[in-house]
Amino acid sequence: MALDPTTDEHAREVLEAATTIAILGAHPQQSRAAWYVPDYLASVGYRVLPVNPAYAGQELFGVTTVASLGDLQEPVDLVDVFRRSDAVADHIDEVLAMAPLPKVVWLQLGIVNGEAAARWRAAGIDVVQNRCTLADHRRLIA
Repeated sequence: MALDPTTDEHAREVLEAATTIAILGAHPQQSRAAWYVPDYLASVGYRVLPVNPAYAGQELFGVTTVASLGDLQEPVDLVDVFRRSDAVADHIDEVLAMAPLPKVVWLQLGIVNGEAAARWRAAGIDVVQNRCTLADHRRLIA
């Protein structure tokens, strides 16, 4: 039986299992969560792959940023989403086209999208919504 995605136990399990994380909406501005959260994740040992068409070709977290999830050249365990809730639906098919599919899509704190979550879960992808990977990692693992 799958763990409730709203529990600390589930968040811990997801973070302990992941090694490679795609950051959808990565940003170069250090004051933005889409920079300091992935920067933290990279500092604690995750392989972080930045994705943002506005910054494609720019190096972030020691890796060249790509324009879309489809441009990634390696499998990812987790897609960490830094987009507004109303923009998440724009990425449903992009996630579903990944090969192999990610194990988890994690919508950062304040981000919830029931339509996207239902579609991804139907495809066998675990979904975590409205939680911060940085805060959960610090509290549950570090």
